[in-house]
Amino acid sequence: MEPAIPASGAFDENALYSMVRRETRDADEQAACLRDWDQIYEQLTPGQFEGRFMDIRFRGIQLFREVTNQSVHEAGLMRDGDRVLGVPVAMQGQGYFCGRPISPDAIMTMRGGDELDFRAPEHFDIVAVSVPVDVLTRYTRDVEHRDIEQELQNVPLLQATKAHVDEFRGFLLAVLESVSRTPAMLQYAAMQKGLEHALLSSVVKAVGRADDAARSTASPTARHAIVSRAQEYMREHVEEPLTVEDLCRMLGVSRRTLQYSFQEVLQLNPVSYLRAMRLNGVRRMLKSADPGRQSVQDIAARWGFWHLSHFANDYRRMFGELPSETLRGSAHPARLV
Repeated sequence: MEPAIPASGAFDENALYSMVRRETRDADEQAACLRDWDQIYEQLTPGQFEGRFMDIRFRGIQLFREVTNQSVHEAGLMRDGDRVLGVPVAMQGQGYFCGRPISPDAIMTMRGGDELDFRAPEHFDIVAVSVPVDVLTRYTRDVEHRDIEQELQNVPLLQATKAHVDEFRGFLLAVLESVSRTPAMLQYAAMQKGLEHALLSSVVKAVGRADDAARSTASPTARHAIVSRAQEYMREHVEEPLTVEDLCRMLGVSRRTLQYSFQEVLQLNPVSYLRAMRLNGVRRMLKSADPGRQSVQDIAARWGFWHLSHFANDYRRMFGELPSETLRGSAHPARLV
């Protein structure tokens, strides 16, 4: 099945993934960009309307950025079955979401079926992610041991520090930029899985929790056993691009417990440990690859690396050379004489 990557227009339900870009000159056109959202936009300030929209979809996840130059009132219902979180990138003047004033550091959220009531200020730029409620619920239950939908009930605006908001906004923008440059990376299942887990993790961090400072109560012996089981599982699945979420589900522990266990036993967090394993997996493939048929980008994507510049920096720090140098070297392997 070939993925669809339209430059503009509607999302293809049968595609593995989709990327859409649109420019609009009318508030109704802008409202129609968010497919499956039953909404109406009403322009409130005078002048020619100008809007931009970008949308990426895969595995039921929708990541989008919307820019409007006029103040607009948005009303209606969002897509049923999803949870959306959005954060302003830029805004001029005051906006109101569900009757509450928003600031540039506000994180807005609502669930499918909730009624949208939003007055966007002039020159408003927002980035948002929409994920299926069942996917988010399962993730937070299995990985974080939390009931996130219960936590978010009747909470349209999240209470988050500026640092958390900046991190969430920056991450969403980085994903949009990276995927828009090389959308074909989403043809790989490992990339979609890794990006899905990264987005879910970013949502959980944005939501926060009252006991963020709480430490795991697992004993040192239990922590050692957790790390040993995790390492054994990694060795058995060394050819698979595993994620921290995979380990949490397999071990039946929360991300926090896994984090503390790795930190205490190996002085290394599980994300760094898994990144090292994936980098080694990439290196093995690069050394055996045909430079005329395979690219660094394709091989990195197979192992779930979505941010290519970060990947290249991590690879060079780990192995002392760029991945492109490893690939070029595969064409002229050393010979014994």
